[in-house]
Amino acid sequence: MEFFDLKPVEEARFLFLQACGNQPVSAETVPLADALGRITATNVICPTDLPPFPRTTVDGFAVRAADTFGASEGLPAYLRIMAEIAMGQAPTVALAPGEAQRISTGGALPPGADAVVMVEHTEALAADEIGILRPVSPGENVMQRGEDGKAGQVLLPAGHQVRAQELALLQSAGLLAVAVIRRPAVAIISTGDELVDPHSEPGPGQIRESNAAALTALVRRDGGVPAYLGIGVDREVEIRSRLKAGMAYDVILISGGSSVGTRDLTSQMISELGQPGILVHGVKLKPGKPTILAVADGKPVIGLPGHPVSAQVVYGLFVRPLLRQMQGLRAEEPFRPTVRARMTKNVASATGRTDCVRVRLLRQEGETWAEPVHGKSGLISTLVKADGLVTIPSPKEGVLTGEWVEVELLV
Repeated sequence: MEFFDLKPVEEARFLFLQACGNQPVSAETVPLADALGRITATNVICPTDLPPFPRTTVDGFAVRAADTFGASEGLPAYLRIMAEIAMGQAPTVALAPGEAQRISTGGALPPGADAVVMVEHTEALAADEIGILRPVSPGENVMQRGEDGKAGQVLLPAGHQVRAQELALLQSAGLLAVAVIRRPAVAIISTGDELVDPHSEPGPGQIRESNAAALTALVRRDGGVPAYLGIGVDREVEIRSRLKAGMAYDVILISGGSSVGTRDLTSQMISELGQPGILVHGVKLKPGKPTILAVADGKPVIGLPGHPVSAQVVYGLFVRPLLRQMQGLRAEEPFRPTVRARMTKNVASATGRTDCVRVRLLRQEGETWAEPVHGKSGLISTLVKADGLVTIPSPKEGVLTGEWVEVELLV
């Protein structure tokens, strides 16, 4: 088998995402309670004005703003209290000049009122009279009808990720369900004669399979629905069977068997799944060089290295942007939250290769520093000790002690 043709990370990602197409998967309608983190499939239209009536944002007195102009502590404006507005009920008495009505936060303004004076800015003169100690302008302390959203207005655009605050807005509009992009279904396959089920006791030369646990969690974090299809030993019938089963899902992730070797059958099996087949076999990346990127009859297939660190680095560079793209999000946005830090020591890198360096973050003399966590790509503990990754781009020969870098947090 000839050694694979390595491609730069940026070129490989562009080729792969372009071949996958930028159309999101199909849409579905879910109850609002299940919409957190989902991506809106269409514009969400406001069915009614929000709020449906002018309401106060403070406790105080509904007034005509003009009646308060010029008021001060030395020369208050005197108003007669004509009513108290009950919470949850429409006002029954209109406001006339020189009058005020007592009102609580959230209450509806009576006809004729255009502002609310906070109770702290008033003084009681009698049971039915107050002094206004400072003026208010029209609209002050008032949420106007339709200010939070007007009937027919787009409340949320298509492609918007629903957070807790969006849930509150939709529920206030009476929308109890929302159309969202379906979560991509992701098949996860592990390969290797040395792997055993985590519930089994490893024999001589065997290790417990661990990539599936990480990949399942990462897929779920990024909005996908993971499905573990088990371990395929390094035999043609085993790998082919699981890959064919994976074609029932939106994406296939297969870890192990992507490097060069007489027993590595993954690339051969992937190439048989459909057209156009393998786009990239090998990227200029450390760790993660033996990566396979393919599309089989419109189905993205990613061959991840078997080493846990390599598998998770490759996931972040290629799988996460793919899942974002499949959900209608911008794939090119930062894949993880980042912080700026200074390197604690020199780190060398080969020109033409992208290096992803594990680091832990330290605080020293008021600055954030990134300390490399060294270790082989098969050592899961190095990822546990790390807080993030520093990517050294291919044109650079490394980073120097004290140099500022962007650290992608491992969250």
